[in-house]
Amino acid sequence: MQQQSVMEEGTAYEPPTYDETFPVLPESSSSNSGPLNIFSISNNLQLGRITITQMFRVPGEERKFDHSDKFGERESIRTCKTIMKETNTIIEIASSKDQSLTFLITGKQNQVLEAKRRILTTFQTQASKQISIPKDHHRWILGKQGQRLKDLEQKTATKINVPGVQDQSDIITITGTKEGIEKAEHEIRVISDEQSRKAFERITVPKIYHPFIYGAHNENLNAMMAETGARINIPPASVQQDEITIAGEKEGVLAAKQKIDSIYKDMAKRCTTVSVEVPKSQHKYVIGPRGSTIAEILQTTGVSVEMPAPDSATGTITLRGPQEKLGQALNKVYEKANSVRTAVVEAPVWIHKYIIGRKGVNIKKITQEMPKVNVEFTGKEDKIKIEGPPEEVEKAQNELQLMANDLISKLTFTELNVDPRFYKHIIGKNGCNVNRVKEGTGVVISISENDGSNVIRIEGNHAGVSKAQTELVEMVKKLENEKEKDVIIDHRYYRNIIGNKGDNIKEIRDKFNQVQIIIPGPGEKGDIVKIRGPKEDVDKCHKHLMKLVKELNESNHVLEVPIFKQFHKFVIGKGGVNIRKIREETQTKIDLPAEGEKSDVITITGKKENVEKAKEMIQKIQNELANIVTEEIIIPPKFYNSLIGTGGKLIHSIMEDCGGVTIKFPTAESRSDKVCIRGPKDDVEKAKAQLLELSNEKQLSSFSAEVRAKVQHHKFLIGKNGANIKKIRESTGARIMFPTEEDQDKEVITIMGKKEAVEKAKADLEATIKEIDNIIEGEIRIDPKHHRHFVARRGGVLHRIADECGGVQISFPRAGVDSDRVSLKGSHECIEAAKQRMREIVQELESMVTVECVIPQRHHRTVMGAKGRKVQNITSEYDVQIKFPDRDIYDEQKAEQVNGENGEGVETIPACDIIRITGQPENVAAAKQALLDLVPITIQVDVPFDFHRSIIGQKGKDVRELMNTYDVHIMLSPAEEKLDYIKISGTPSCVQSAKEAILEKCEALKAEREDRALKSFELKLEVDPEYHPKIIGRKGAVISKIRSDHDVQIIFPRKGDSEEHIITIMGYEKNAFSARDDIMKIVNELNGLTKEEVQIHAAVHSRLIGAKGRNIRKIMEEFKVDIKFPRKTDADPNIVTIVGAEDKVAEARERLLNLEEEYMQDVIENEYRESLRSPQRDDGSNIGGNENDTGFIVKGGPWEQQQQPQSAPNTASVEEFPQFAGYSHVPVVTPDGPWGIKR
Repeated sequence: MQQQSVMEEGTAYEPPTYDETFPVLPESSSSNSGPLNIFSISNNLQLGRITITQMFRVPGEERKFDHSDKFGERESIRTCKTIMKETNTIIEIASSKDQSLTFLITGKQNQVLEAKRRILTTFQTQASKQISIPKDHHRWILGKQGQRLKDLEQKTATKINVPGVQDQSDIITITGTKEGIEKAEHEIRVISDEQSRKAFERITVPKIYHPFIYGAHNENLNAMMAETGARINIPPASVQQDEITIAGEKEGVLAAKQKIDSIYKDMAKRCTTVSVEVPKSQHKYVIGPRGSTIAEILQTTGVSVEMPAPDSATGTITLRGPQEKLGQALNKVYEKANSVRTAVVEAPVWIHKYIIGRKGVNIKKITQEMPKVNVEFTGKEDKIKIEGPPEEVEKAQNELQLMANDLISKLTFTELNVDPRFYKHIIGKNGCNVNRVKEGTGVVISISENDGSNVIRIEGNHAGVSKAQTELVEMVKKLENEKEKDVIIDHRYYRNIIGNKGDNIKEIRDKFNQVQIIIPGPGEKGDIVKIRGPKEDVDKCHKHLMKLVKELNESNHVLEVPIFKQFHKFVIGKGGVNIRKIREETQTKIDLPAEGEKSDVITITGKKENVEKAKEMIQKIQNELANIVTEEIIIPPKFYNSLIGTGGKLIHSIMEDCGGVTIKFPTAESRSDKVCIRGPKDDVEKAKAQLLELSNEKQLSSFSAEVRAKVQHHKFLIGKNGANIKKIRESTGARIMFPTEEDQDKEVITIMGKKEAVEKAKADLEATIKEIDNIIEGEIRIDPKHHRHFVARRGGVLHRIADECGGVQISFPRAGVDSDRVSLKGSHECIEAAKQRMREIVQELESMVTVECVIPQRHHRTVMGAKGRKVQNITSEYDVQIKFPDRDIYDEQKAEQVNGENGEGVETIPACDIIRITGQPENVAAAKQALLDLVPITIQVDVPFDFHRSIIGQKGKDVRELMNTYDVHIMLSPAEEKLDYIKISGTPSCVQSAKEAILEKCEALKAEREDRALKSFELKLEVDPEYHPKIIGRKGAVISKIRSDHDVQIIFPRKGDSEEHIITIMGYEKNAFSARDDIMKIVNELNGLTKEEVQIHAAVHSRLIGAKGRNIRKIMEEFKVDIKFPRKTDADPNIVTIVGAEDKVAEARERLLNLEEEYMQDVIENEYRESLRSPQRDDGSNIGGNENDTGFIVKGGPWEQQQQPQSAPNTASVEEFPQFAGYSHVPVVTPDGPWGIKR
């Protein structure tokens, strides 16, 4: 495919010849010259095929991109090839620097137009526009059999949607490119105006004067239409027509015509022209967004700016208007053209990504400082394009050029040609190999696996690229010398090859350490083992594995031996002695069924001859233990199937009932009538009797008869899923057999069973056949538009009609056949009933209406519900069909805003918001209301900010529970904003319920807050700190009772606090005073007690108190007093305080003093005894003793337990008296301690 040559901007345009531009194409004309007859070169002048060639361009700004990696020239070429194949045309495509596409199409005229329409639909952004045309004019737009509409769609490359006959809407929707929509709208309005009953005029005004007629922003045109009331249709700029049409009331049409003539004649006299050359790249700045700049120049100066065609190579702009205004307009044109400057920075394509930086961080530094500058990376050229204000463009150009030069000097790249089959090995598992090279060298390695190339690209600093290249080349050389081979091994041998804990496979891998062996995992069912490595090693490993497989095949012959279950224990033997002996002698593997299993088969695995030997040994054990016999009985082969039963159930039940005997029927090929029974003698006799009894029953019921029926009638006799024939079998008990493909006579039906049953079944079949012979064919005509309803969902509607109407067959025309004839086959009554039912269904379909329900697309998912359950409930409840728009329509609506016609401010409903409901009128209305009720709303509920945390709950538990319960979304105020309201989103009913629940919770919180305020009443009480312990009680018993009785909090001060005499009570006011009264009651009681201090020597305090305070507690309980002993920090350690009733205190004091006197005598005696002992301890003269001193003797020592003579131990022995440090000998530890058992 060749690309069109692009002329340099600013040069004079000299169109090349077609042969120069497209030398490979056959001779043809351009699209402007219209279709030409192509004749052969010979003198015979024979008429050839009529073909045309059309060229058109898709501007870069209107080109459709899907923003995916797949899109590009390859994708464009594939799309064009598909269109070429389907339209039978020749298409060439060329891409320009500005991302625009140029297409050249050759073929028959209608094929070229269709190809053009499909190309524009695919490659150019599509807009959509709705226009209002009177309903009675629609048929003229459609034309005969819709031909005019088809021609108009081909001519304008658009899709025009005209409402159906049943739809009363007068809105026509046009979808396509901006130019196509303009052309189609113009043609439609011309047709409509021609058919209008009002006056209609055509005025020919040269195209160059049209701008003065419609004025800037259509001001003149709108004013004329408002003043005259006529409809004025001026061809858009893209339509090269001079004719203006006017329709409306006669007076208004004449007035509008006069005004247009006046403007035209006035401008024809006053207008002069001037041409100016402006580079093609700056034309878009002159035009402005949606032509706004041209309209601005026309409005301010009254001069029309005529731009060259987009596909023209010339840059000449023509200004047309009054002489005195041309200078001002020219200044405006130059001002707009030069308002933006374009600059180019030379930089290789591969450097672009480094200039952009990770996630665009580098380029953002430039664009954020200069937001008006646009930097464009084409990705195909070694250039970076910059557009924007001249001064900012220059600054950005300098920065980018410096950055590019710096990167070019630091970075380099190289490319390696590598066979793609090595890519996965170079990359490694999860990229480990290539990542290792990247990390070691600090380079970027690009491996393109999907584009068919065999190039690996390395980018980075010079040293890193060189090192990475060396490593990759060595890796590739190693891979080139490697070989991969597949070994087919039965997966049941994998366990033997791998071995216990992988010992066997490890041994193989160690033997062939250069070879990689990949065995499929347990979850994979493949039989292919892959081996890879150096060629010689792979061949040796393959040979080794094949040898191993051969040995495994020989040693894995499997044989199943049936042995009666009761003899399995004898086969095993006591302690497994028998089975072990058989295994060792035969070198086989023997598997017996588990104890709970019903199977009696013993499986033997090993070499064939060994397996046979093991089988003989096992059978010998059985035969020796039991009286096993084999008997044969004669049964006709025709009864075998009935005796065996479905799936062998009958014969298995006989075998189980008779002790597990083996019953073997002869094969069909043997044609034998002898059935073999093997097992214990009694069980064999029992099985023999049962088989003979069953055989006799079958012989009695073996009467047969034949019925003839046409082959095509067999399916009616059998019925759906065999329903008819099953009914006859159940009612008669006879067996009915239809001919198979192997039978020569296909019409004979055989009946078998008892005589009476066979005769009854035969009569029923003959009656049914007689009825089937009376079957007739009928037909009904149904509009093709309703066919889909009957055949949709696998013909569910047809199946229901057939079931209701006696199994009548209904045949609709095949897809693609334009026919309304529907065939019916069955009995006359059934056909008539089916026809009536089908007419009723068609009548229902005809009466159906389609209503549009407008719901913004953002709510569609909520309306549908989880997995569409909400919509499914509505469709089933109201028997309607609901069609939601596709999500991608949203993009088309946005495209309409970009490419749609400017000047019209009519707000249209986006197609993506329209839901269509089809069904009966009353059902549709109800379903629409049900849908609208599902549209989520958002309301604000006034909730004080300090309640928000309580509504959220711990870790959001409460608010999640609310949202789940009422199916709503609750949004609370951010902490920093502290808003006093909550937003609730959801369906109206759910939102209302949630609102009520939240308000109820708020009321509860308010009540709780008020209750908390009442409960926070505080009462302070002065109580002597000495009384605090009494008020608290033992282990807090007293104060806890007061707290629980009055539901209050009582706070005691810390010792040493400034207010240590203040007790604080918090709670309800009434409860606080009640608690105070209880405390004061205790205080008053304490105030009435006597307190007396007694001097008691501190040495006896511990004996007075006793173990765990038992003694003193006993005294306190006896005298009903409280006794406090001094603390260590007190000044006088001998003062004991007694508190209680006066008489009790005196009695307690006397008791304490008596005890003191008694205890003090013991203290004095102990001190005296100690004083006598002290001099002997202090004098060390007698410690050594004399030589005959035997030292000290210890009884009950370990030496006495060992029955040693009672002699003093050797205290110098380190074994008997070991040292605790520095001694290496480890003493013997006894469980009862070093001194033996306690006595």
